[in-house]
Amino acid sequence: MIDDLLYEWQCDYHPIFKGIRVVGFQYSQRSHEIKDFLAGNLVPYHWIDIEIDKEAKKQLVNNGLFEDDLPVVFLEDGSYLKQPSLAELAYSIGLNPQIKHNDIYDVVIIGAGPAGLAASVYGASEGLKTLLIERRAPGGQAGTSSRIENYLGFPTGLSGAELTRRAMTQAMRLGTEFLSPRSVHSIQQQDGYKRIVLDGEEEIISRSVIITTGVDYRKLDTEGIEDFTGAGIYYGAAMTEATACTDKEVYVVGGGNSAGQAAMYLSKFARNVYILIRKDDLTSTMSTYLISQIAAQGNINVRGNMEIVKAYGSDKLERLMIRSLQTGSIDEVPANALYIFIGAKPFTDWIELGIIKDDKGFLQTGRELKLNSEYARIWKQKRDPYLLETSSPGIFAAGDVRAGAMNRVASAVGEGSMAISFVHKYLAEVK
Repeated sequence: MIDDLLYEWQCDYHPIFKGIRVVGFQYSQRSHEIKDFLAGNLVPYHWIDIEIDKEAKKQLVNNGLFEDDLPVVFLEDGSYLKQPSLAELAYSIGLNPQIKHNDIYDVVIIGAGPAGLAASVYGASEGLKTLLIERRAPGGQAGTSSRIENYLGFPTGLSGAELTRRAMTQAMRLGTEFLSPRSVHSIQQQDGYKRIVLDGEEEIISRSVIITTGVDYRKLDTEGIEDFTGAGIYYGAAMTEATACTDKEVYVVGGGNSAGQAAMYLSKFARNVYILIRKDDLTSTMSTYLISQIAAQGNINVRGNMEIVKAYGSDKLERLMIRSLQTGSIDEVPANALYIFIGAKPFTDWIELGIIKDDKGFLQTGRELKLNSEYARIWKQKRDPYLLETSSPGIFAAGDVRAGAMNRVASAVGEGSMAISFVHKYLAEVK
C-alpha cells in the first residue's frame, strides 16, 4: 500500500525549479533578449509568461513589483533584477564582464564562435596568455543550431549548444580567460602592441589579435518586420522560442542549412511549418541530408518563388502577406511566428586601422591581399602576409568573417586552430 501511495505521489509531483526564473510577456523584445542571452550562455532558466501563469502575478505583488517592471529576473538567492541590461544580468549570474587591468596578453580573440573557440583552445594549450571576448553569447550562429549532422566524429549529430558547451569547458580548463558580454569598439597599434578598446572605453593590451566575429543575419527590409521583431518575428533563435510555437502556424524565410535545421526543430512543436524561398526549390542552397529530412516531415511545406510583402498584427505578429514571384498574386495568411534566415553579412563595421576588406565587408587575408590596390600602400613588412593575416601585421582573421571562408563549422574550427600557428610565427619575429 505504501509503495502504491509513493508511486502515485511520484507521478503527480513536480519539483519546484530552484534556478533562475524569468517573468515577462511572451511577445516582448526585452524578454526575448534576456531568454536568448541566457540560452546562448547555456544558463538554465525557467520562463514564466505573465499572461498565462496566475502565480506569476502573485509573485510580483509579493515583491512589490508591477507589470511595468517586466521583464524581471528572479535569481536563485531570492533577489531580483528589473529590466536588467545584459551586462547586469551577466554579472549577477557569474559571467565575467570585467577586465583585468595591467595584464598584457599574447593573443586576444574577438568572437566566440567555432573559430574563436578553437583558437582559444589551441592558444591556451600551447602556453599563450589567451583572452576570448564575446559581445553576446558563445557559439555564434552555429551555437543556435538545433542539430549539426555533418560534423566529423558525431555520427548522430549534436546541437550547437552542446558543441559550444564542450568547447567552452575545454578552453576554460586549459586556461583561457573569457570576457562576456563585451563589445570591441576599435583596435589600435601602439609601439608594436595592439590596444583593444572596449565599449565603455576600457582598454586591453595584446601582442596579437585574432578576429573571429563571424557574421550577422541580414535584416529583412519589409513593411512590418521591424515592428514585430522579438514579438513573433525572430532572426535565428529557433530553439529559444520554439515551445511558444506549439500547435501554431510558423513560417521560415531562407533556403540555407540554418533555415532547414530550424524548420526541422520547429516542426516538433508547430502545427505547420512553411519554408518560403525565392528560388524554385532547395537543391542549390541546402545540404541533401536536410532536404531529405524536410521532405519526410509531414508538417513542413516548402513554397518556392515566394516573398513576404507585409507583416502585421496588434501587439504581436498575426498575419503575413505573401506574393508569388511567378504570378504576382498576393495571399494573406495567418502566422504566429516568423523566423528569418536570409543570408549573412560580416560583423566588421567597427574595424578600421587600415585593414583591407572586400566589397562585401569580409576581411581579406594572406595572398589575396596582393590583389588589392591598397596593399602596397598599407603593407610595409619585408615578408608576405601569413595565410590568415590581415593587412595589419599581427592581426589575423578566421572563420566566416574572412573573405573566401567555407562557411562550415569544421572549416571554422580548422582556421581558428591554424591561426594560432601563425600567431606563434608572428610573436617569434617581434621578440
